[in-house]
Amino acid sequence: MNSGLTAERVYDAIRAQILGRVYLPGTRLDPAQLAKHLAASMTPVRDALHRLMGEGLVEARTGSGFHLPLLDEPSLIDLYRWSHELSLLALRHWTPEPSEPMPSPALADRTNALFDRIARGSDNGEHRRAMQQVAARLHAVRRVEPRALPGVDEELECLEDRLDHPDRRRILTLVGAYHRRRGRAAGAILRALYRTQ
Repeated sequence: MNSGLTAERVYDAIRAQILGRVYLPGTRLDPAQLAKHLAASMTPVRDALHRLMGEGLVEARTGSGFHLPLLDEPSLIDLYRWSHELSLLALRHWTPEPSEPMPSPALADRTNALFDRIARGSDNGEHRRAMQQVAARLHAVRRVEPRALPGVDEELECLEDRLDHPDRRRILTLVGAYHRRRGRAAGAILRALYRTQ
């Protein structure tokens, strides 16, 4: 098998496991076990873990290897604030785009698609790359938000509708309210994240 294909397969598999919440935040990722599970050598596994470190999905701890980052309330609030700030940057230069079919009815996927659509409408490609990275880091959290916040689905529908009928001031207001609400509920969202697997 081509080593490039193996490396990409291993990266995709580990990333999918992280986003799919196979592991809780703080979990140690053992390269040897991952290599065995993925029927790959250690080299593509280590390469994938280093690549995921660059995306902020994995961290290396001195003396104990690779781990999923622990998430605490201040860190989660910072991630929501960063998502908000990226949204504001993208919306400053935003040109509405037609909506595309949602990739999945899953709330986390719909949320990621919504903010990706905002970033795609910007004239700066870096907004989209940064938004995709923060979306990956928030993916597990977005999966449990409905357990801590009532009406999340309706809130998302309102944002989706507003992007289909653009009014920049209204979009800015809704995006701000979306992120502030999550910042205030960060503790409850984290409890939902760590309570369930």
